[in-house]
Amino acid sequence: MKMEPITDDIRNKGLEVFRNIRDSKLLSHLNSCRHCGFCAESSIYYQVNPDAKFVPARKADLVSSVYRRYCTITGKYLPGLFGARELNQDTVEEMVDLLFGACTMCGRCTLHCSVGMDISDLVRTGRNMLSRMGYMPGTLQKTADAALGSCNNLDISTEEFTDTLKWLEEDLKYDLNDDQAVIPLNEYGRRILYTLNPREPKFFPLSISAMAKVFHAAGESWTLSTGMYDVTNYAYYSGNLDEARVIAQRLFDEKNPTGTDNLCCGGGGRQLAMSEYNERRISIAAMKPHQIRDTGAEIVVTPCRNCIDQPAQINLTYKLGAQIKTLSEIVADSLVLKEKDTDTHKASSPEL
Repeated sequence: MKMEPITDDIRNKGLEVFRNIRDSKLLSHLNSCRHCGFCAESSIYYQVNPDAKFVPARKADLVSSVYRRYCTITGKYLPGLFGARELNQDTVEEMVDLLFGACTMCGRCTLHCSVGMDISDLVRTGRNMLSRMGYMPGTLQKTADAALGSCNNLDISTEEFTDTLKWLEEDLKYDLNDDQAVIPLNEYGRRILYTLNPREPKFFPLSISAMAKVFHAAGESWTLSTGMYDVTNYAYYSGNLDEARVIAQRLFDEKNPTGTDNLCCGGGGRQLAMSEYNERRISIAAMKPHQIRDTGAEIVVTPCRNCIDQPAQINLTYKLGAQIKTLSEIVADSLVLKEKDTDTHKASSPEL
């Protein structure tokens, strides 16, 4: 990554993150690391390439060392003795490489920390500093700019989105032989607001059809919304993990380790958006194929469309020969719908 020289003004923009801290938890975590190394094996980067720089504590210490240099008396006057680092060109380049390019924000290191330090939060804080200073990886900055301008990181226009939904709805009516099968948009008073990953209408529109088929079969009251996209880390912040797991287990075995101890596929933390780190992203995914092969599964189910892309690349690179599908596609494919009256073409809602 080519960087502009760091000026005092740029440096101060980053340091503002520390100077305005009102989060006592963050202050505690900035001073908590015991350097025990227990977090090392929780990182897929370290497991694949056991270099000390990939230990999560090293990433956390990068952020903490800058805090010590500018925000503590000991760090200001005895920086060498207390491991306090200047926020200079070398430090920033290392922060960009490790905080953006070597972390998927999966959170396993936090779970395994011997003192309960929130390493993910420290990495997020470091990313915040770099972003304020203008040192985000270029491809990630482009997606952020697109999201700010059009409410989605793929810059999909409202017209393009609505046109896609129109032909999907026409196909849905035909496939179900039911004119009452619809894909509602911007309808008030509905019970469920269903949000999409921008990649669905752009590249994988049939996943929208799958979800619409499920909602129709269930007789659910739902709607989509223009400009409302789900860009969260579903696997860690959704409130419905247990329900999703139960549905999936009816059809398939789950990988081991599982749950919060599961290995990240390598595409999280916006890694897929940063082409600068493509080679590293694919290399650290080397452990996931072993998990999949051990289950003997021919179909791999993931929570959302954003979780499809990395496993799909793993499938191709490591020659797994598996199908990669979302949970909604699995449920839609498993539905057995009641036959419709072809004469009226207006039968009641389908039955499971």
